[in-house]
This record gives sequence, structure tokens and C-alpha cells, in this order.
Amino acid sequence: MDTELLVESDPLQTRVAVVESGRLAELLIERRGRRGQVGNLYKGRVRRVLPGMRAAFVDLGLARDGYLWSEDTMPRRGQDLIVQVTKDGLAGKGARITTEITLPGRYLVLTPTADRVGVSKRILDAGERDRLKQLASAACDDDSPAPGCIVRTAATGAAEEQIRADYAALLAVWRRLEERAAAVRAPALLHREDELDHRVIRDLFSADFGALLVDGADAYRRIAEYIERVQPELLDRVERTRRGLFERYRIDDQVEAALRNRAPLPSGGFLVIDQTEALVAIDVNTGRDVGSADFEETILRTNLEAVVEAVRQIRLRDLSGILVIDLIDMEREDHRERVFVRLETELKRDRARHRVLDISEFGLVQLTRRRSHANLEQLLTADCPYCQGAGRIKSVATICLELRRTCLARARGGVRQVAVRVHPEVLEGLRGSESAVLDGLQGAFEAPIIVQADPELHRERFVVAELAGERA
Repeated sequence: MDTELLVESDPLQTRVAVVESGRLAELLIERRGRRGQVGNLYKGRVRRVLPGMRAAFVDLGLARDGYLWSEDTMPRRGQDLIVQVTKDGLAGKGARITTEITLPGRYLVLTPTADRVGVSKRILDAGERDRLKQLASAACDDDSPAPGCIVRTAATGAAEEQIRADYAALLAVWRRLEERAAAVRAPALLHREDELDHRVIRDLFSADFGALLVDGADAYRRIAEYIERVQPELLDRVERTRRGLFERYRIDDQVEAALRNRAPLPSGGFLVIDQTEALVAIDVNTGRDVGSADFEETILRTNLEAVVEAVRQIRLRDLSGILVIDLIDMEREDHRERVFVRLETELKRDRARHRVLDISEFGLVQLTRRRSHANLEQLLTADCPYCQGAGRIKSVATICLELRRTCLARARGGVRQVAVRVHPEVLEGLRGSESAVLDGLQGAFEAPIIVQADPELHRERFVVAELAGERA
């Protein structure tokens, strides 16, 4: 499969896309000033203990206390702890935290609270697993007693000096964190997770990608420097591209499609995806795919297409929790086995931790998938004021950034001045919380942008008009 990694970075946000055979498979977004807390380390103070739930609420210095659950000894009220965020807080809830700290590097994950050495389950070759475990154990023994570690999938084929250097760098970070924790009063931030472009290269980029395309000078410099340091053999796959990278790959069109509740299948069928608080339901329909002669073969083909597209949608939309795929009923056992094998094969592409159960007699597949942050719908939309929260609508920030991309495309096409009409709430955003969008656009044109409010427009719509006679 032809796989590419696209990075688009500007002063307002960074977006990273995983493209497989020309189709968007994953999208990661990080907006400036709105970074999540996952991976951050804090020195917190226990504010409340719930023994009956084996849980505690810890003051992290954030808007809401973090939620700590433990199977072991419960902390005391007023006790100071070093904790790490594992899930961002959503829907009025505080962040999920743990005392089991992990510090990820390129080849290893340092585990300061555990002294054992483990190896990623994704490394299947027994000989390579043994080799890497011995190298990692030797690196830990250099500073015994020392924190343990987990060998990452990216370490496959890594040399001894690379493993040792990665461990030494992570251990140095942890020692500095211990010193800072001893010097500051709770609550306090001890360590902030790396920015998105760095995390993606550290956690995702490998020889499996044919190319890494970067739109943005600063991002390209950071990425190239990091790869040259940790994996110089992949540096020739990194390319700085001209502006409009996501436009050329039609990423925004595919994101728009991912915000709808239907996803088409190649043969004419479709998926219906419904997200609720309790679970995500994915229903498979044959649609206009009526087949030719064999009804069972038509069902098999539709279900095979459905599990491939369902996994893509799960990854792209970052769906999590309990997921149920309602396949079309299959009479033949061998057909059910073929569909399940295809599902497992596709799920191997998914980096998120998941667990899947066999197809039930009713054609249902149940799986669980871990959540760490807001999914695509939660990130890009808000409650719809037109239907009193029954549906979703793009947030003002998302609309402003789309307006920015449209205007910059016109500027690249030679337009010297534009007039823009937007909904009044969007105009309020452009003059307030999203003023950086308008400020950044003014320099792209030769004449000032004219912005007007139009209450007749739907909030998601805007109109960008070229002023007559101004094209170069």
C-alpha cells in the first residue's frame, strides 16, 4: 500500500494527515493555544478521596481536578503526587490521570515507576524480540537501579548504540523532572508533551511511509533536524512542498465527508454511522448494490467492503469507546470467517489500543477502542443552535480557518483584493478570539480585505468575492 504522511503547519494550527493509496486514513489537528493535556506531567495535590470507587480527585492547577483510579494503595487527602494525563477532559469532566508514568522516545518508552523491560506486541519476530529485550536490559543495567522501559515497534532493526542513546536521553529527562518536582509546590506543570509535528515523527514516521511532505518552513526545519538525528536513513523521504499541500490531496473535501453520518461503499452500498454517549453504531446497507445472481455473494462482497471502510472511518473519525458494526446477516459460516479475518487485517493498521469480539449470530461485531482526546466531530464542530443541540455544526474557529484557506488560495491565484461576507457570529470571532486569522490575511493581498456581516447566511457559509479588475 502506498502510504504518505502530510504535515501542514502555520501560525494558527498544525494538521497531519496519513494518506493510504490516495485516501485520507487519519487526521491529527493541534491548534495554537488549545493543545490538549495528554502526556503532560503534573505535581498534583489530592483534594478528595472516594474509597468506595477506588478513585481520587487531584488538583492539577487546571479548570477541573484530574480523576485518578487505582487498583493499589489509595492516596491520602492532601498528599502530593506526580501524575500524567492519559485522557483529556470532555463534557464537563476533568482529565483522566495515572501515577504510572511513561516518557516516550523514538525507540523506547521509559517507565520510571516500573523496573521491568518489555517489548511491543507489534514486533512479532521472536528472534528480534529477544535481541531488543537484551539490548534494552543492558541499557537499564548501566545505571542500576534504574527505571525500566518498553521497546517500541520503531526499534525493529535498531543498533545497540541507538537503544542506549535513547534510554540515556529519556533517563536524563526523568532526572530533571524529579529535581523540578522536589523544588516546586503543587499544583504545578512539570513537563509538557511535544508539539504535534514532533510527536508524529517520533511515534509514527517509519520506513513504511513512502514520503513525508511538509508544508511550512519552521515545521520542515524541526522535522528534518529530528530525523537527521534519530533516523538519517529516512531523510531523503522528507520533502518541503509549496503551499496548498492539503488542497492538492483534497484533504478538506474528505474531512467534510467524514463529518457526515454516511460513508459510501465501492459497489453502491453505504455505512450509516451514529455516535451516541453510550456507543457508536455502524450500520451496513446494500443500497443500490443488488448484485447479479447469487444473493449470498452480494452480501459477502458488501460486508467485505464494509469492514474495510468501517475501520477507515473509525481511524479517520477517531471513534472510541464501545463500537458495534451491524453487518448484513450471512448464512454461511465460511463467509463470516472471511469477513472477520478481513476485519482483523484492517484493524492491524490502527495504532489505538482495541479489542474485537467474533461476529455474533445476529451479524453484530463488537469492539472497544481507547480514547485519549476529542474525536474529529468533537474537535471540528459544536452544538447546533438551529436544532437546539440535536445535531452538530462547525465551530466559529473551524469556519474562520476554512475562510483563511479560501482567501489564501485566491491570493496565490493572483487576486489583489477580496470582499468577504460572513455570519455575524463569525465576524464577531474574526474581531475577537480569532482575530489572528484576519490579521494574518491582510498581508496576503495588496489592498485591505473588506469584511461584512450577513445575517441571512447560514453560520457555516461565507462568500469570498474578488473585486472587479483586481486580478494580476
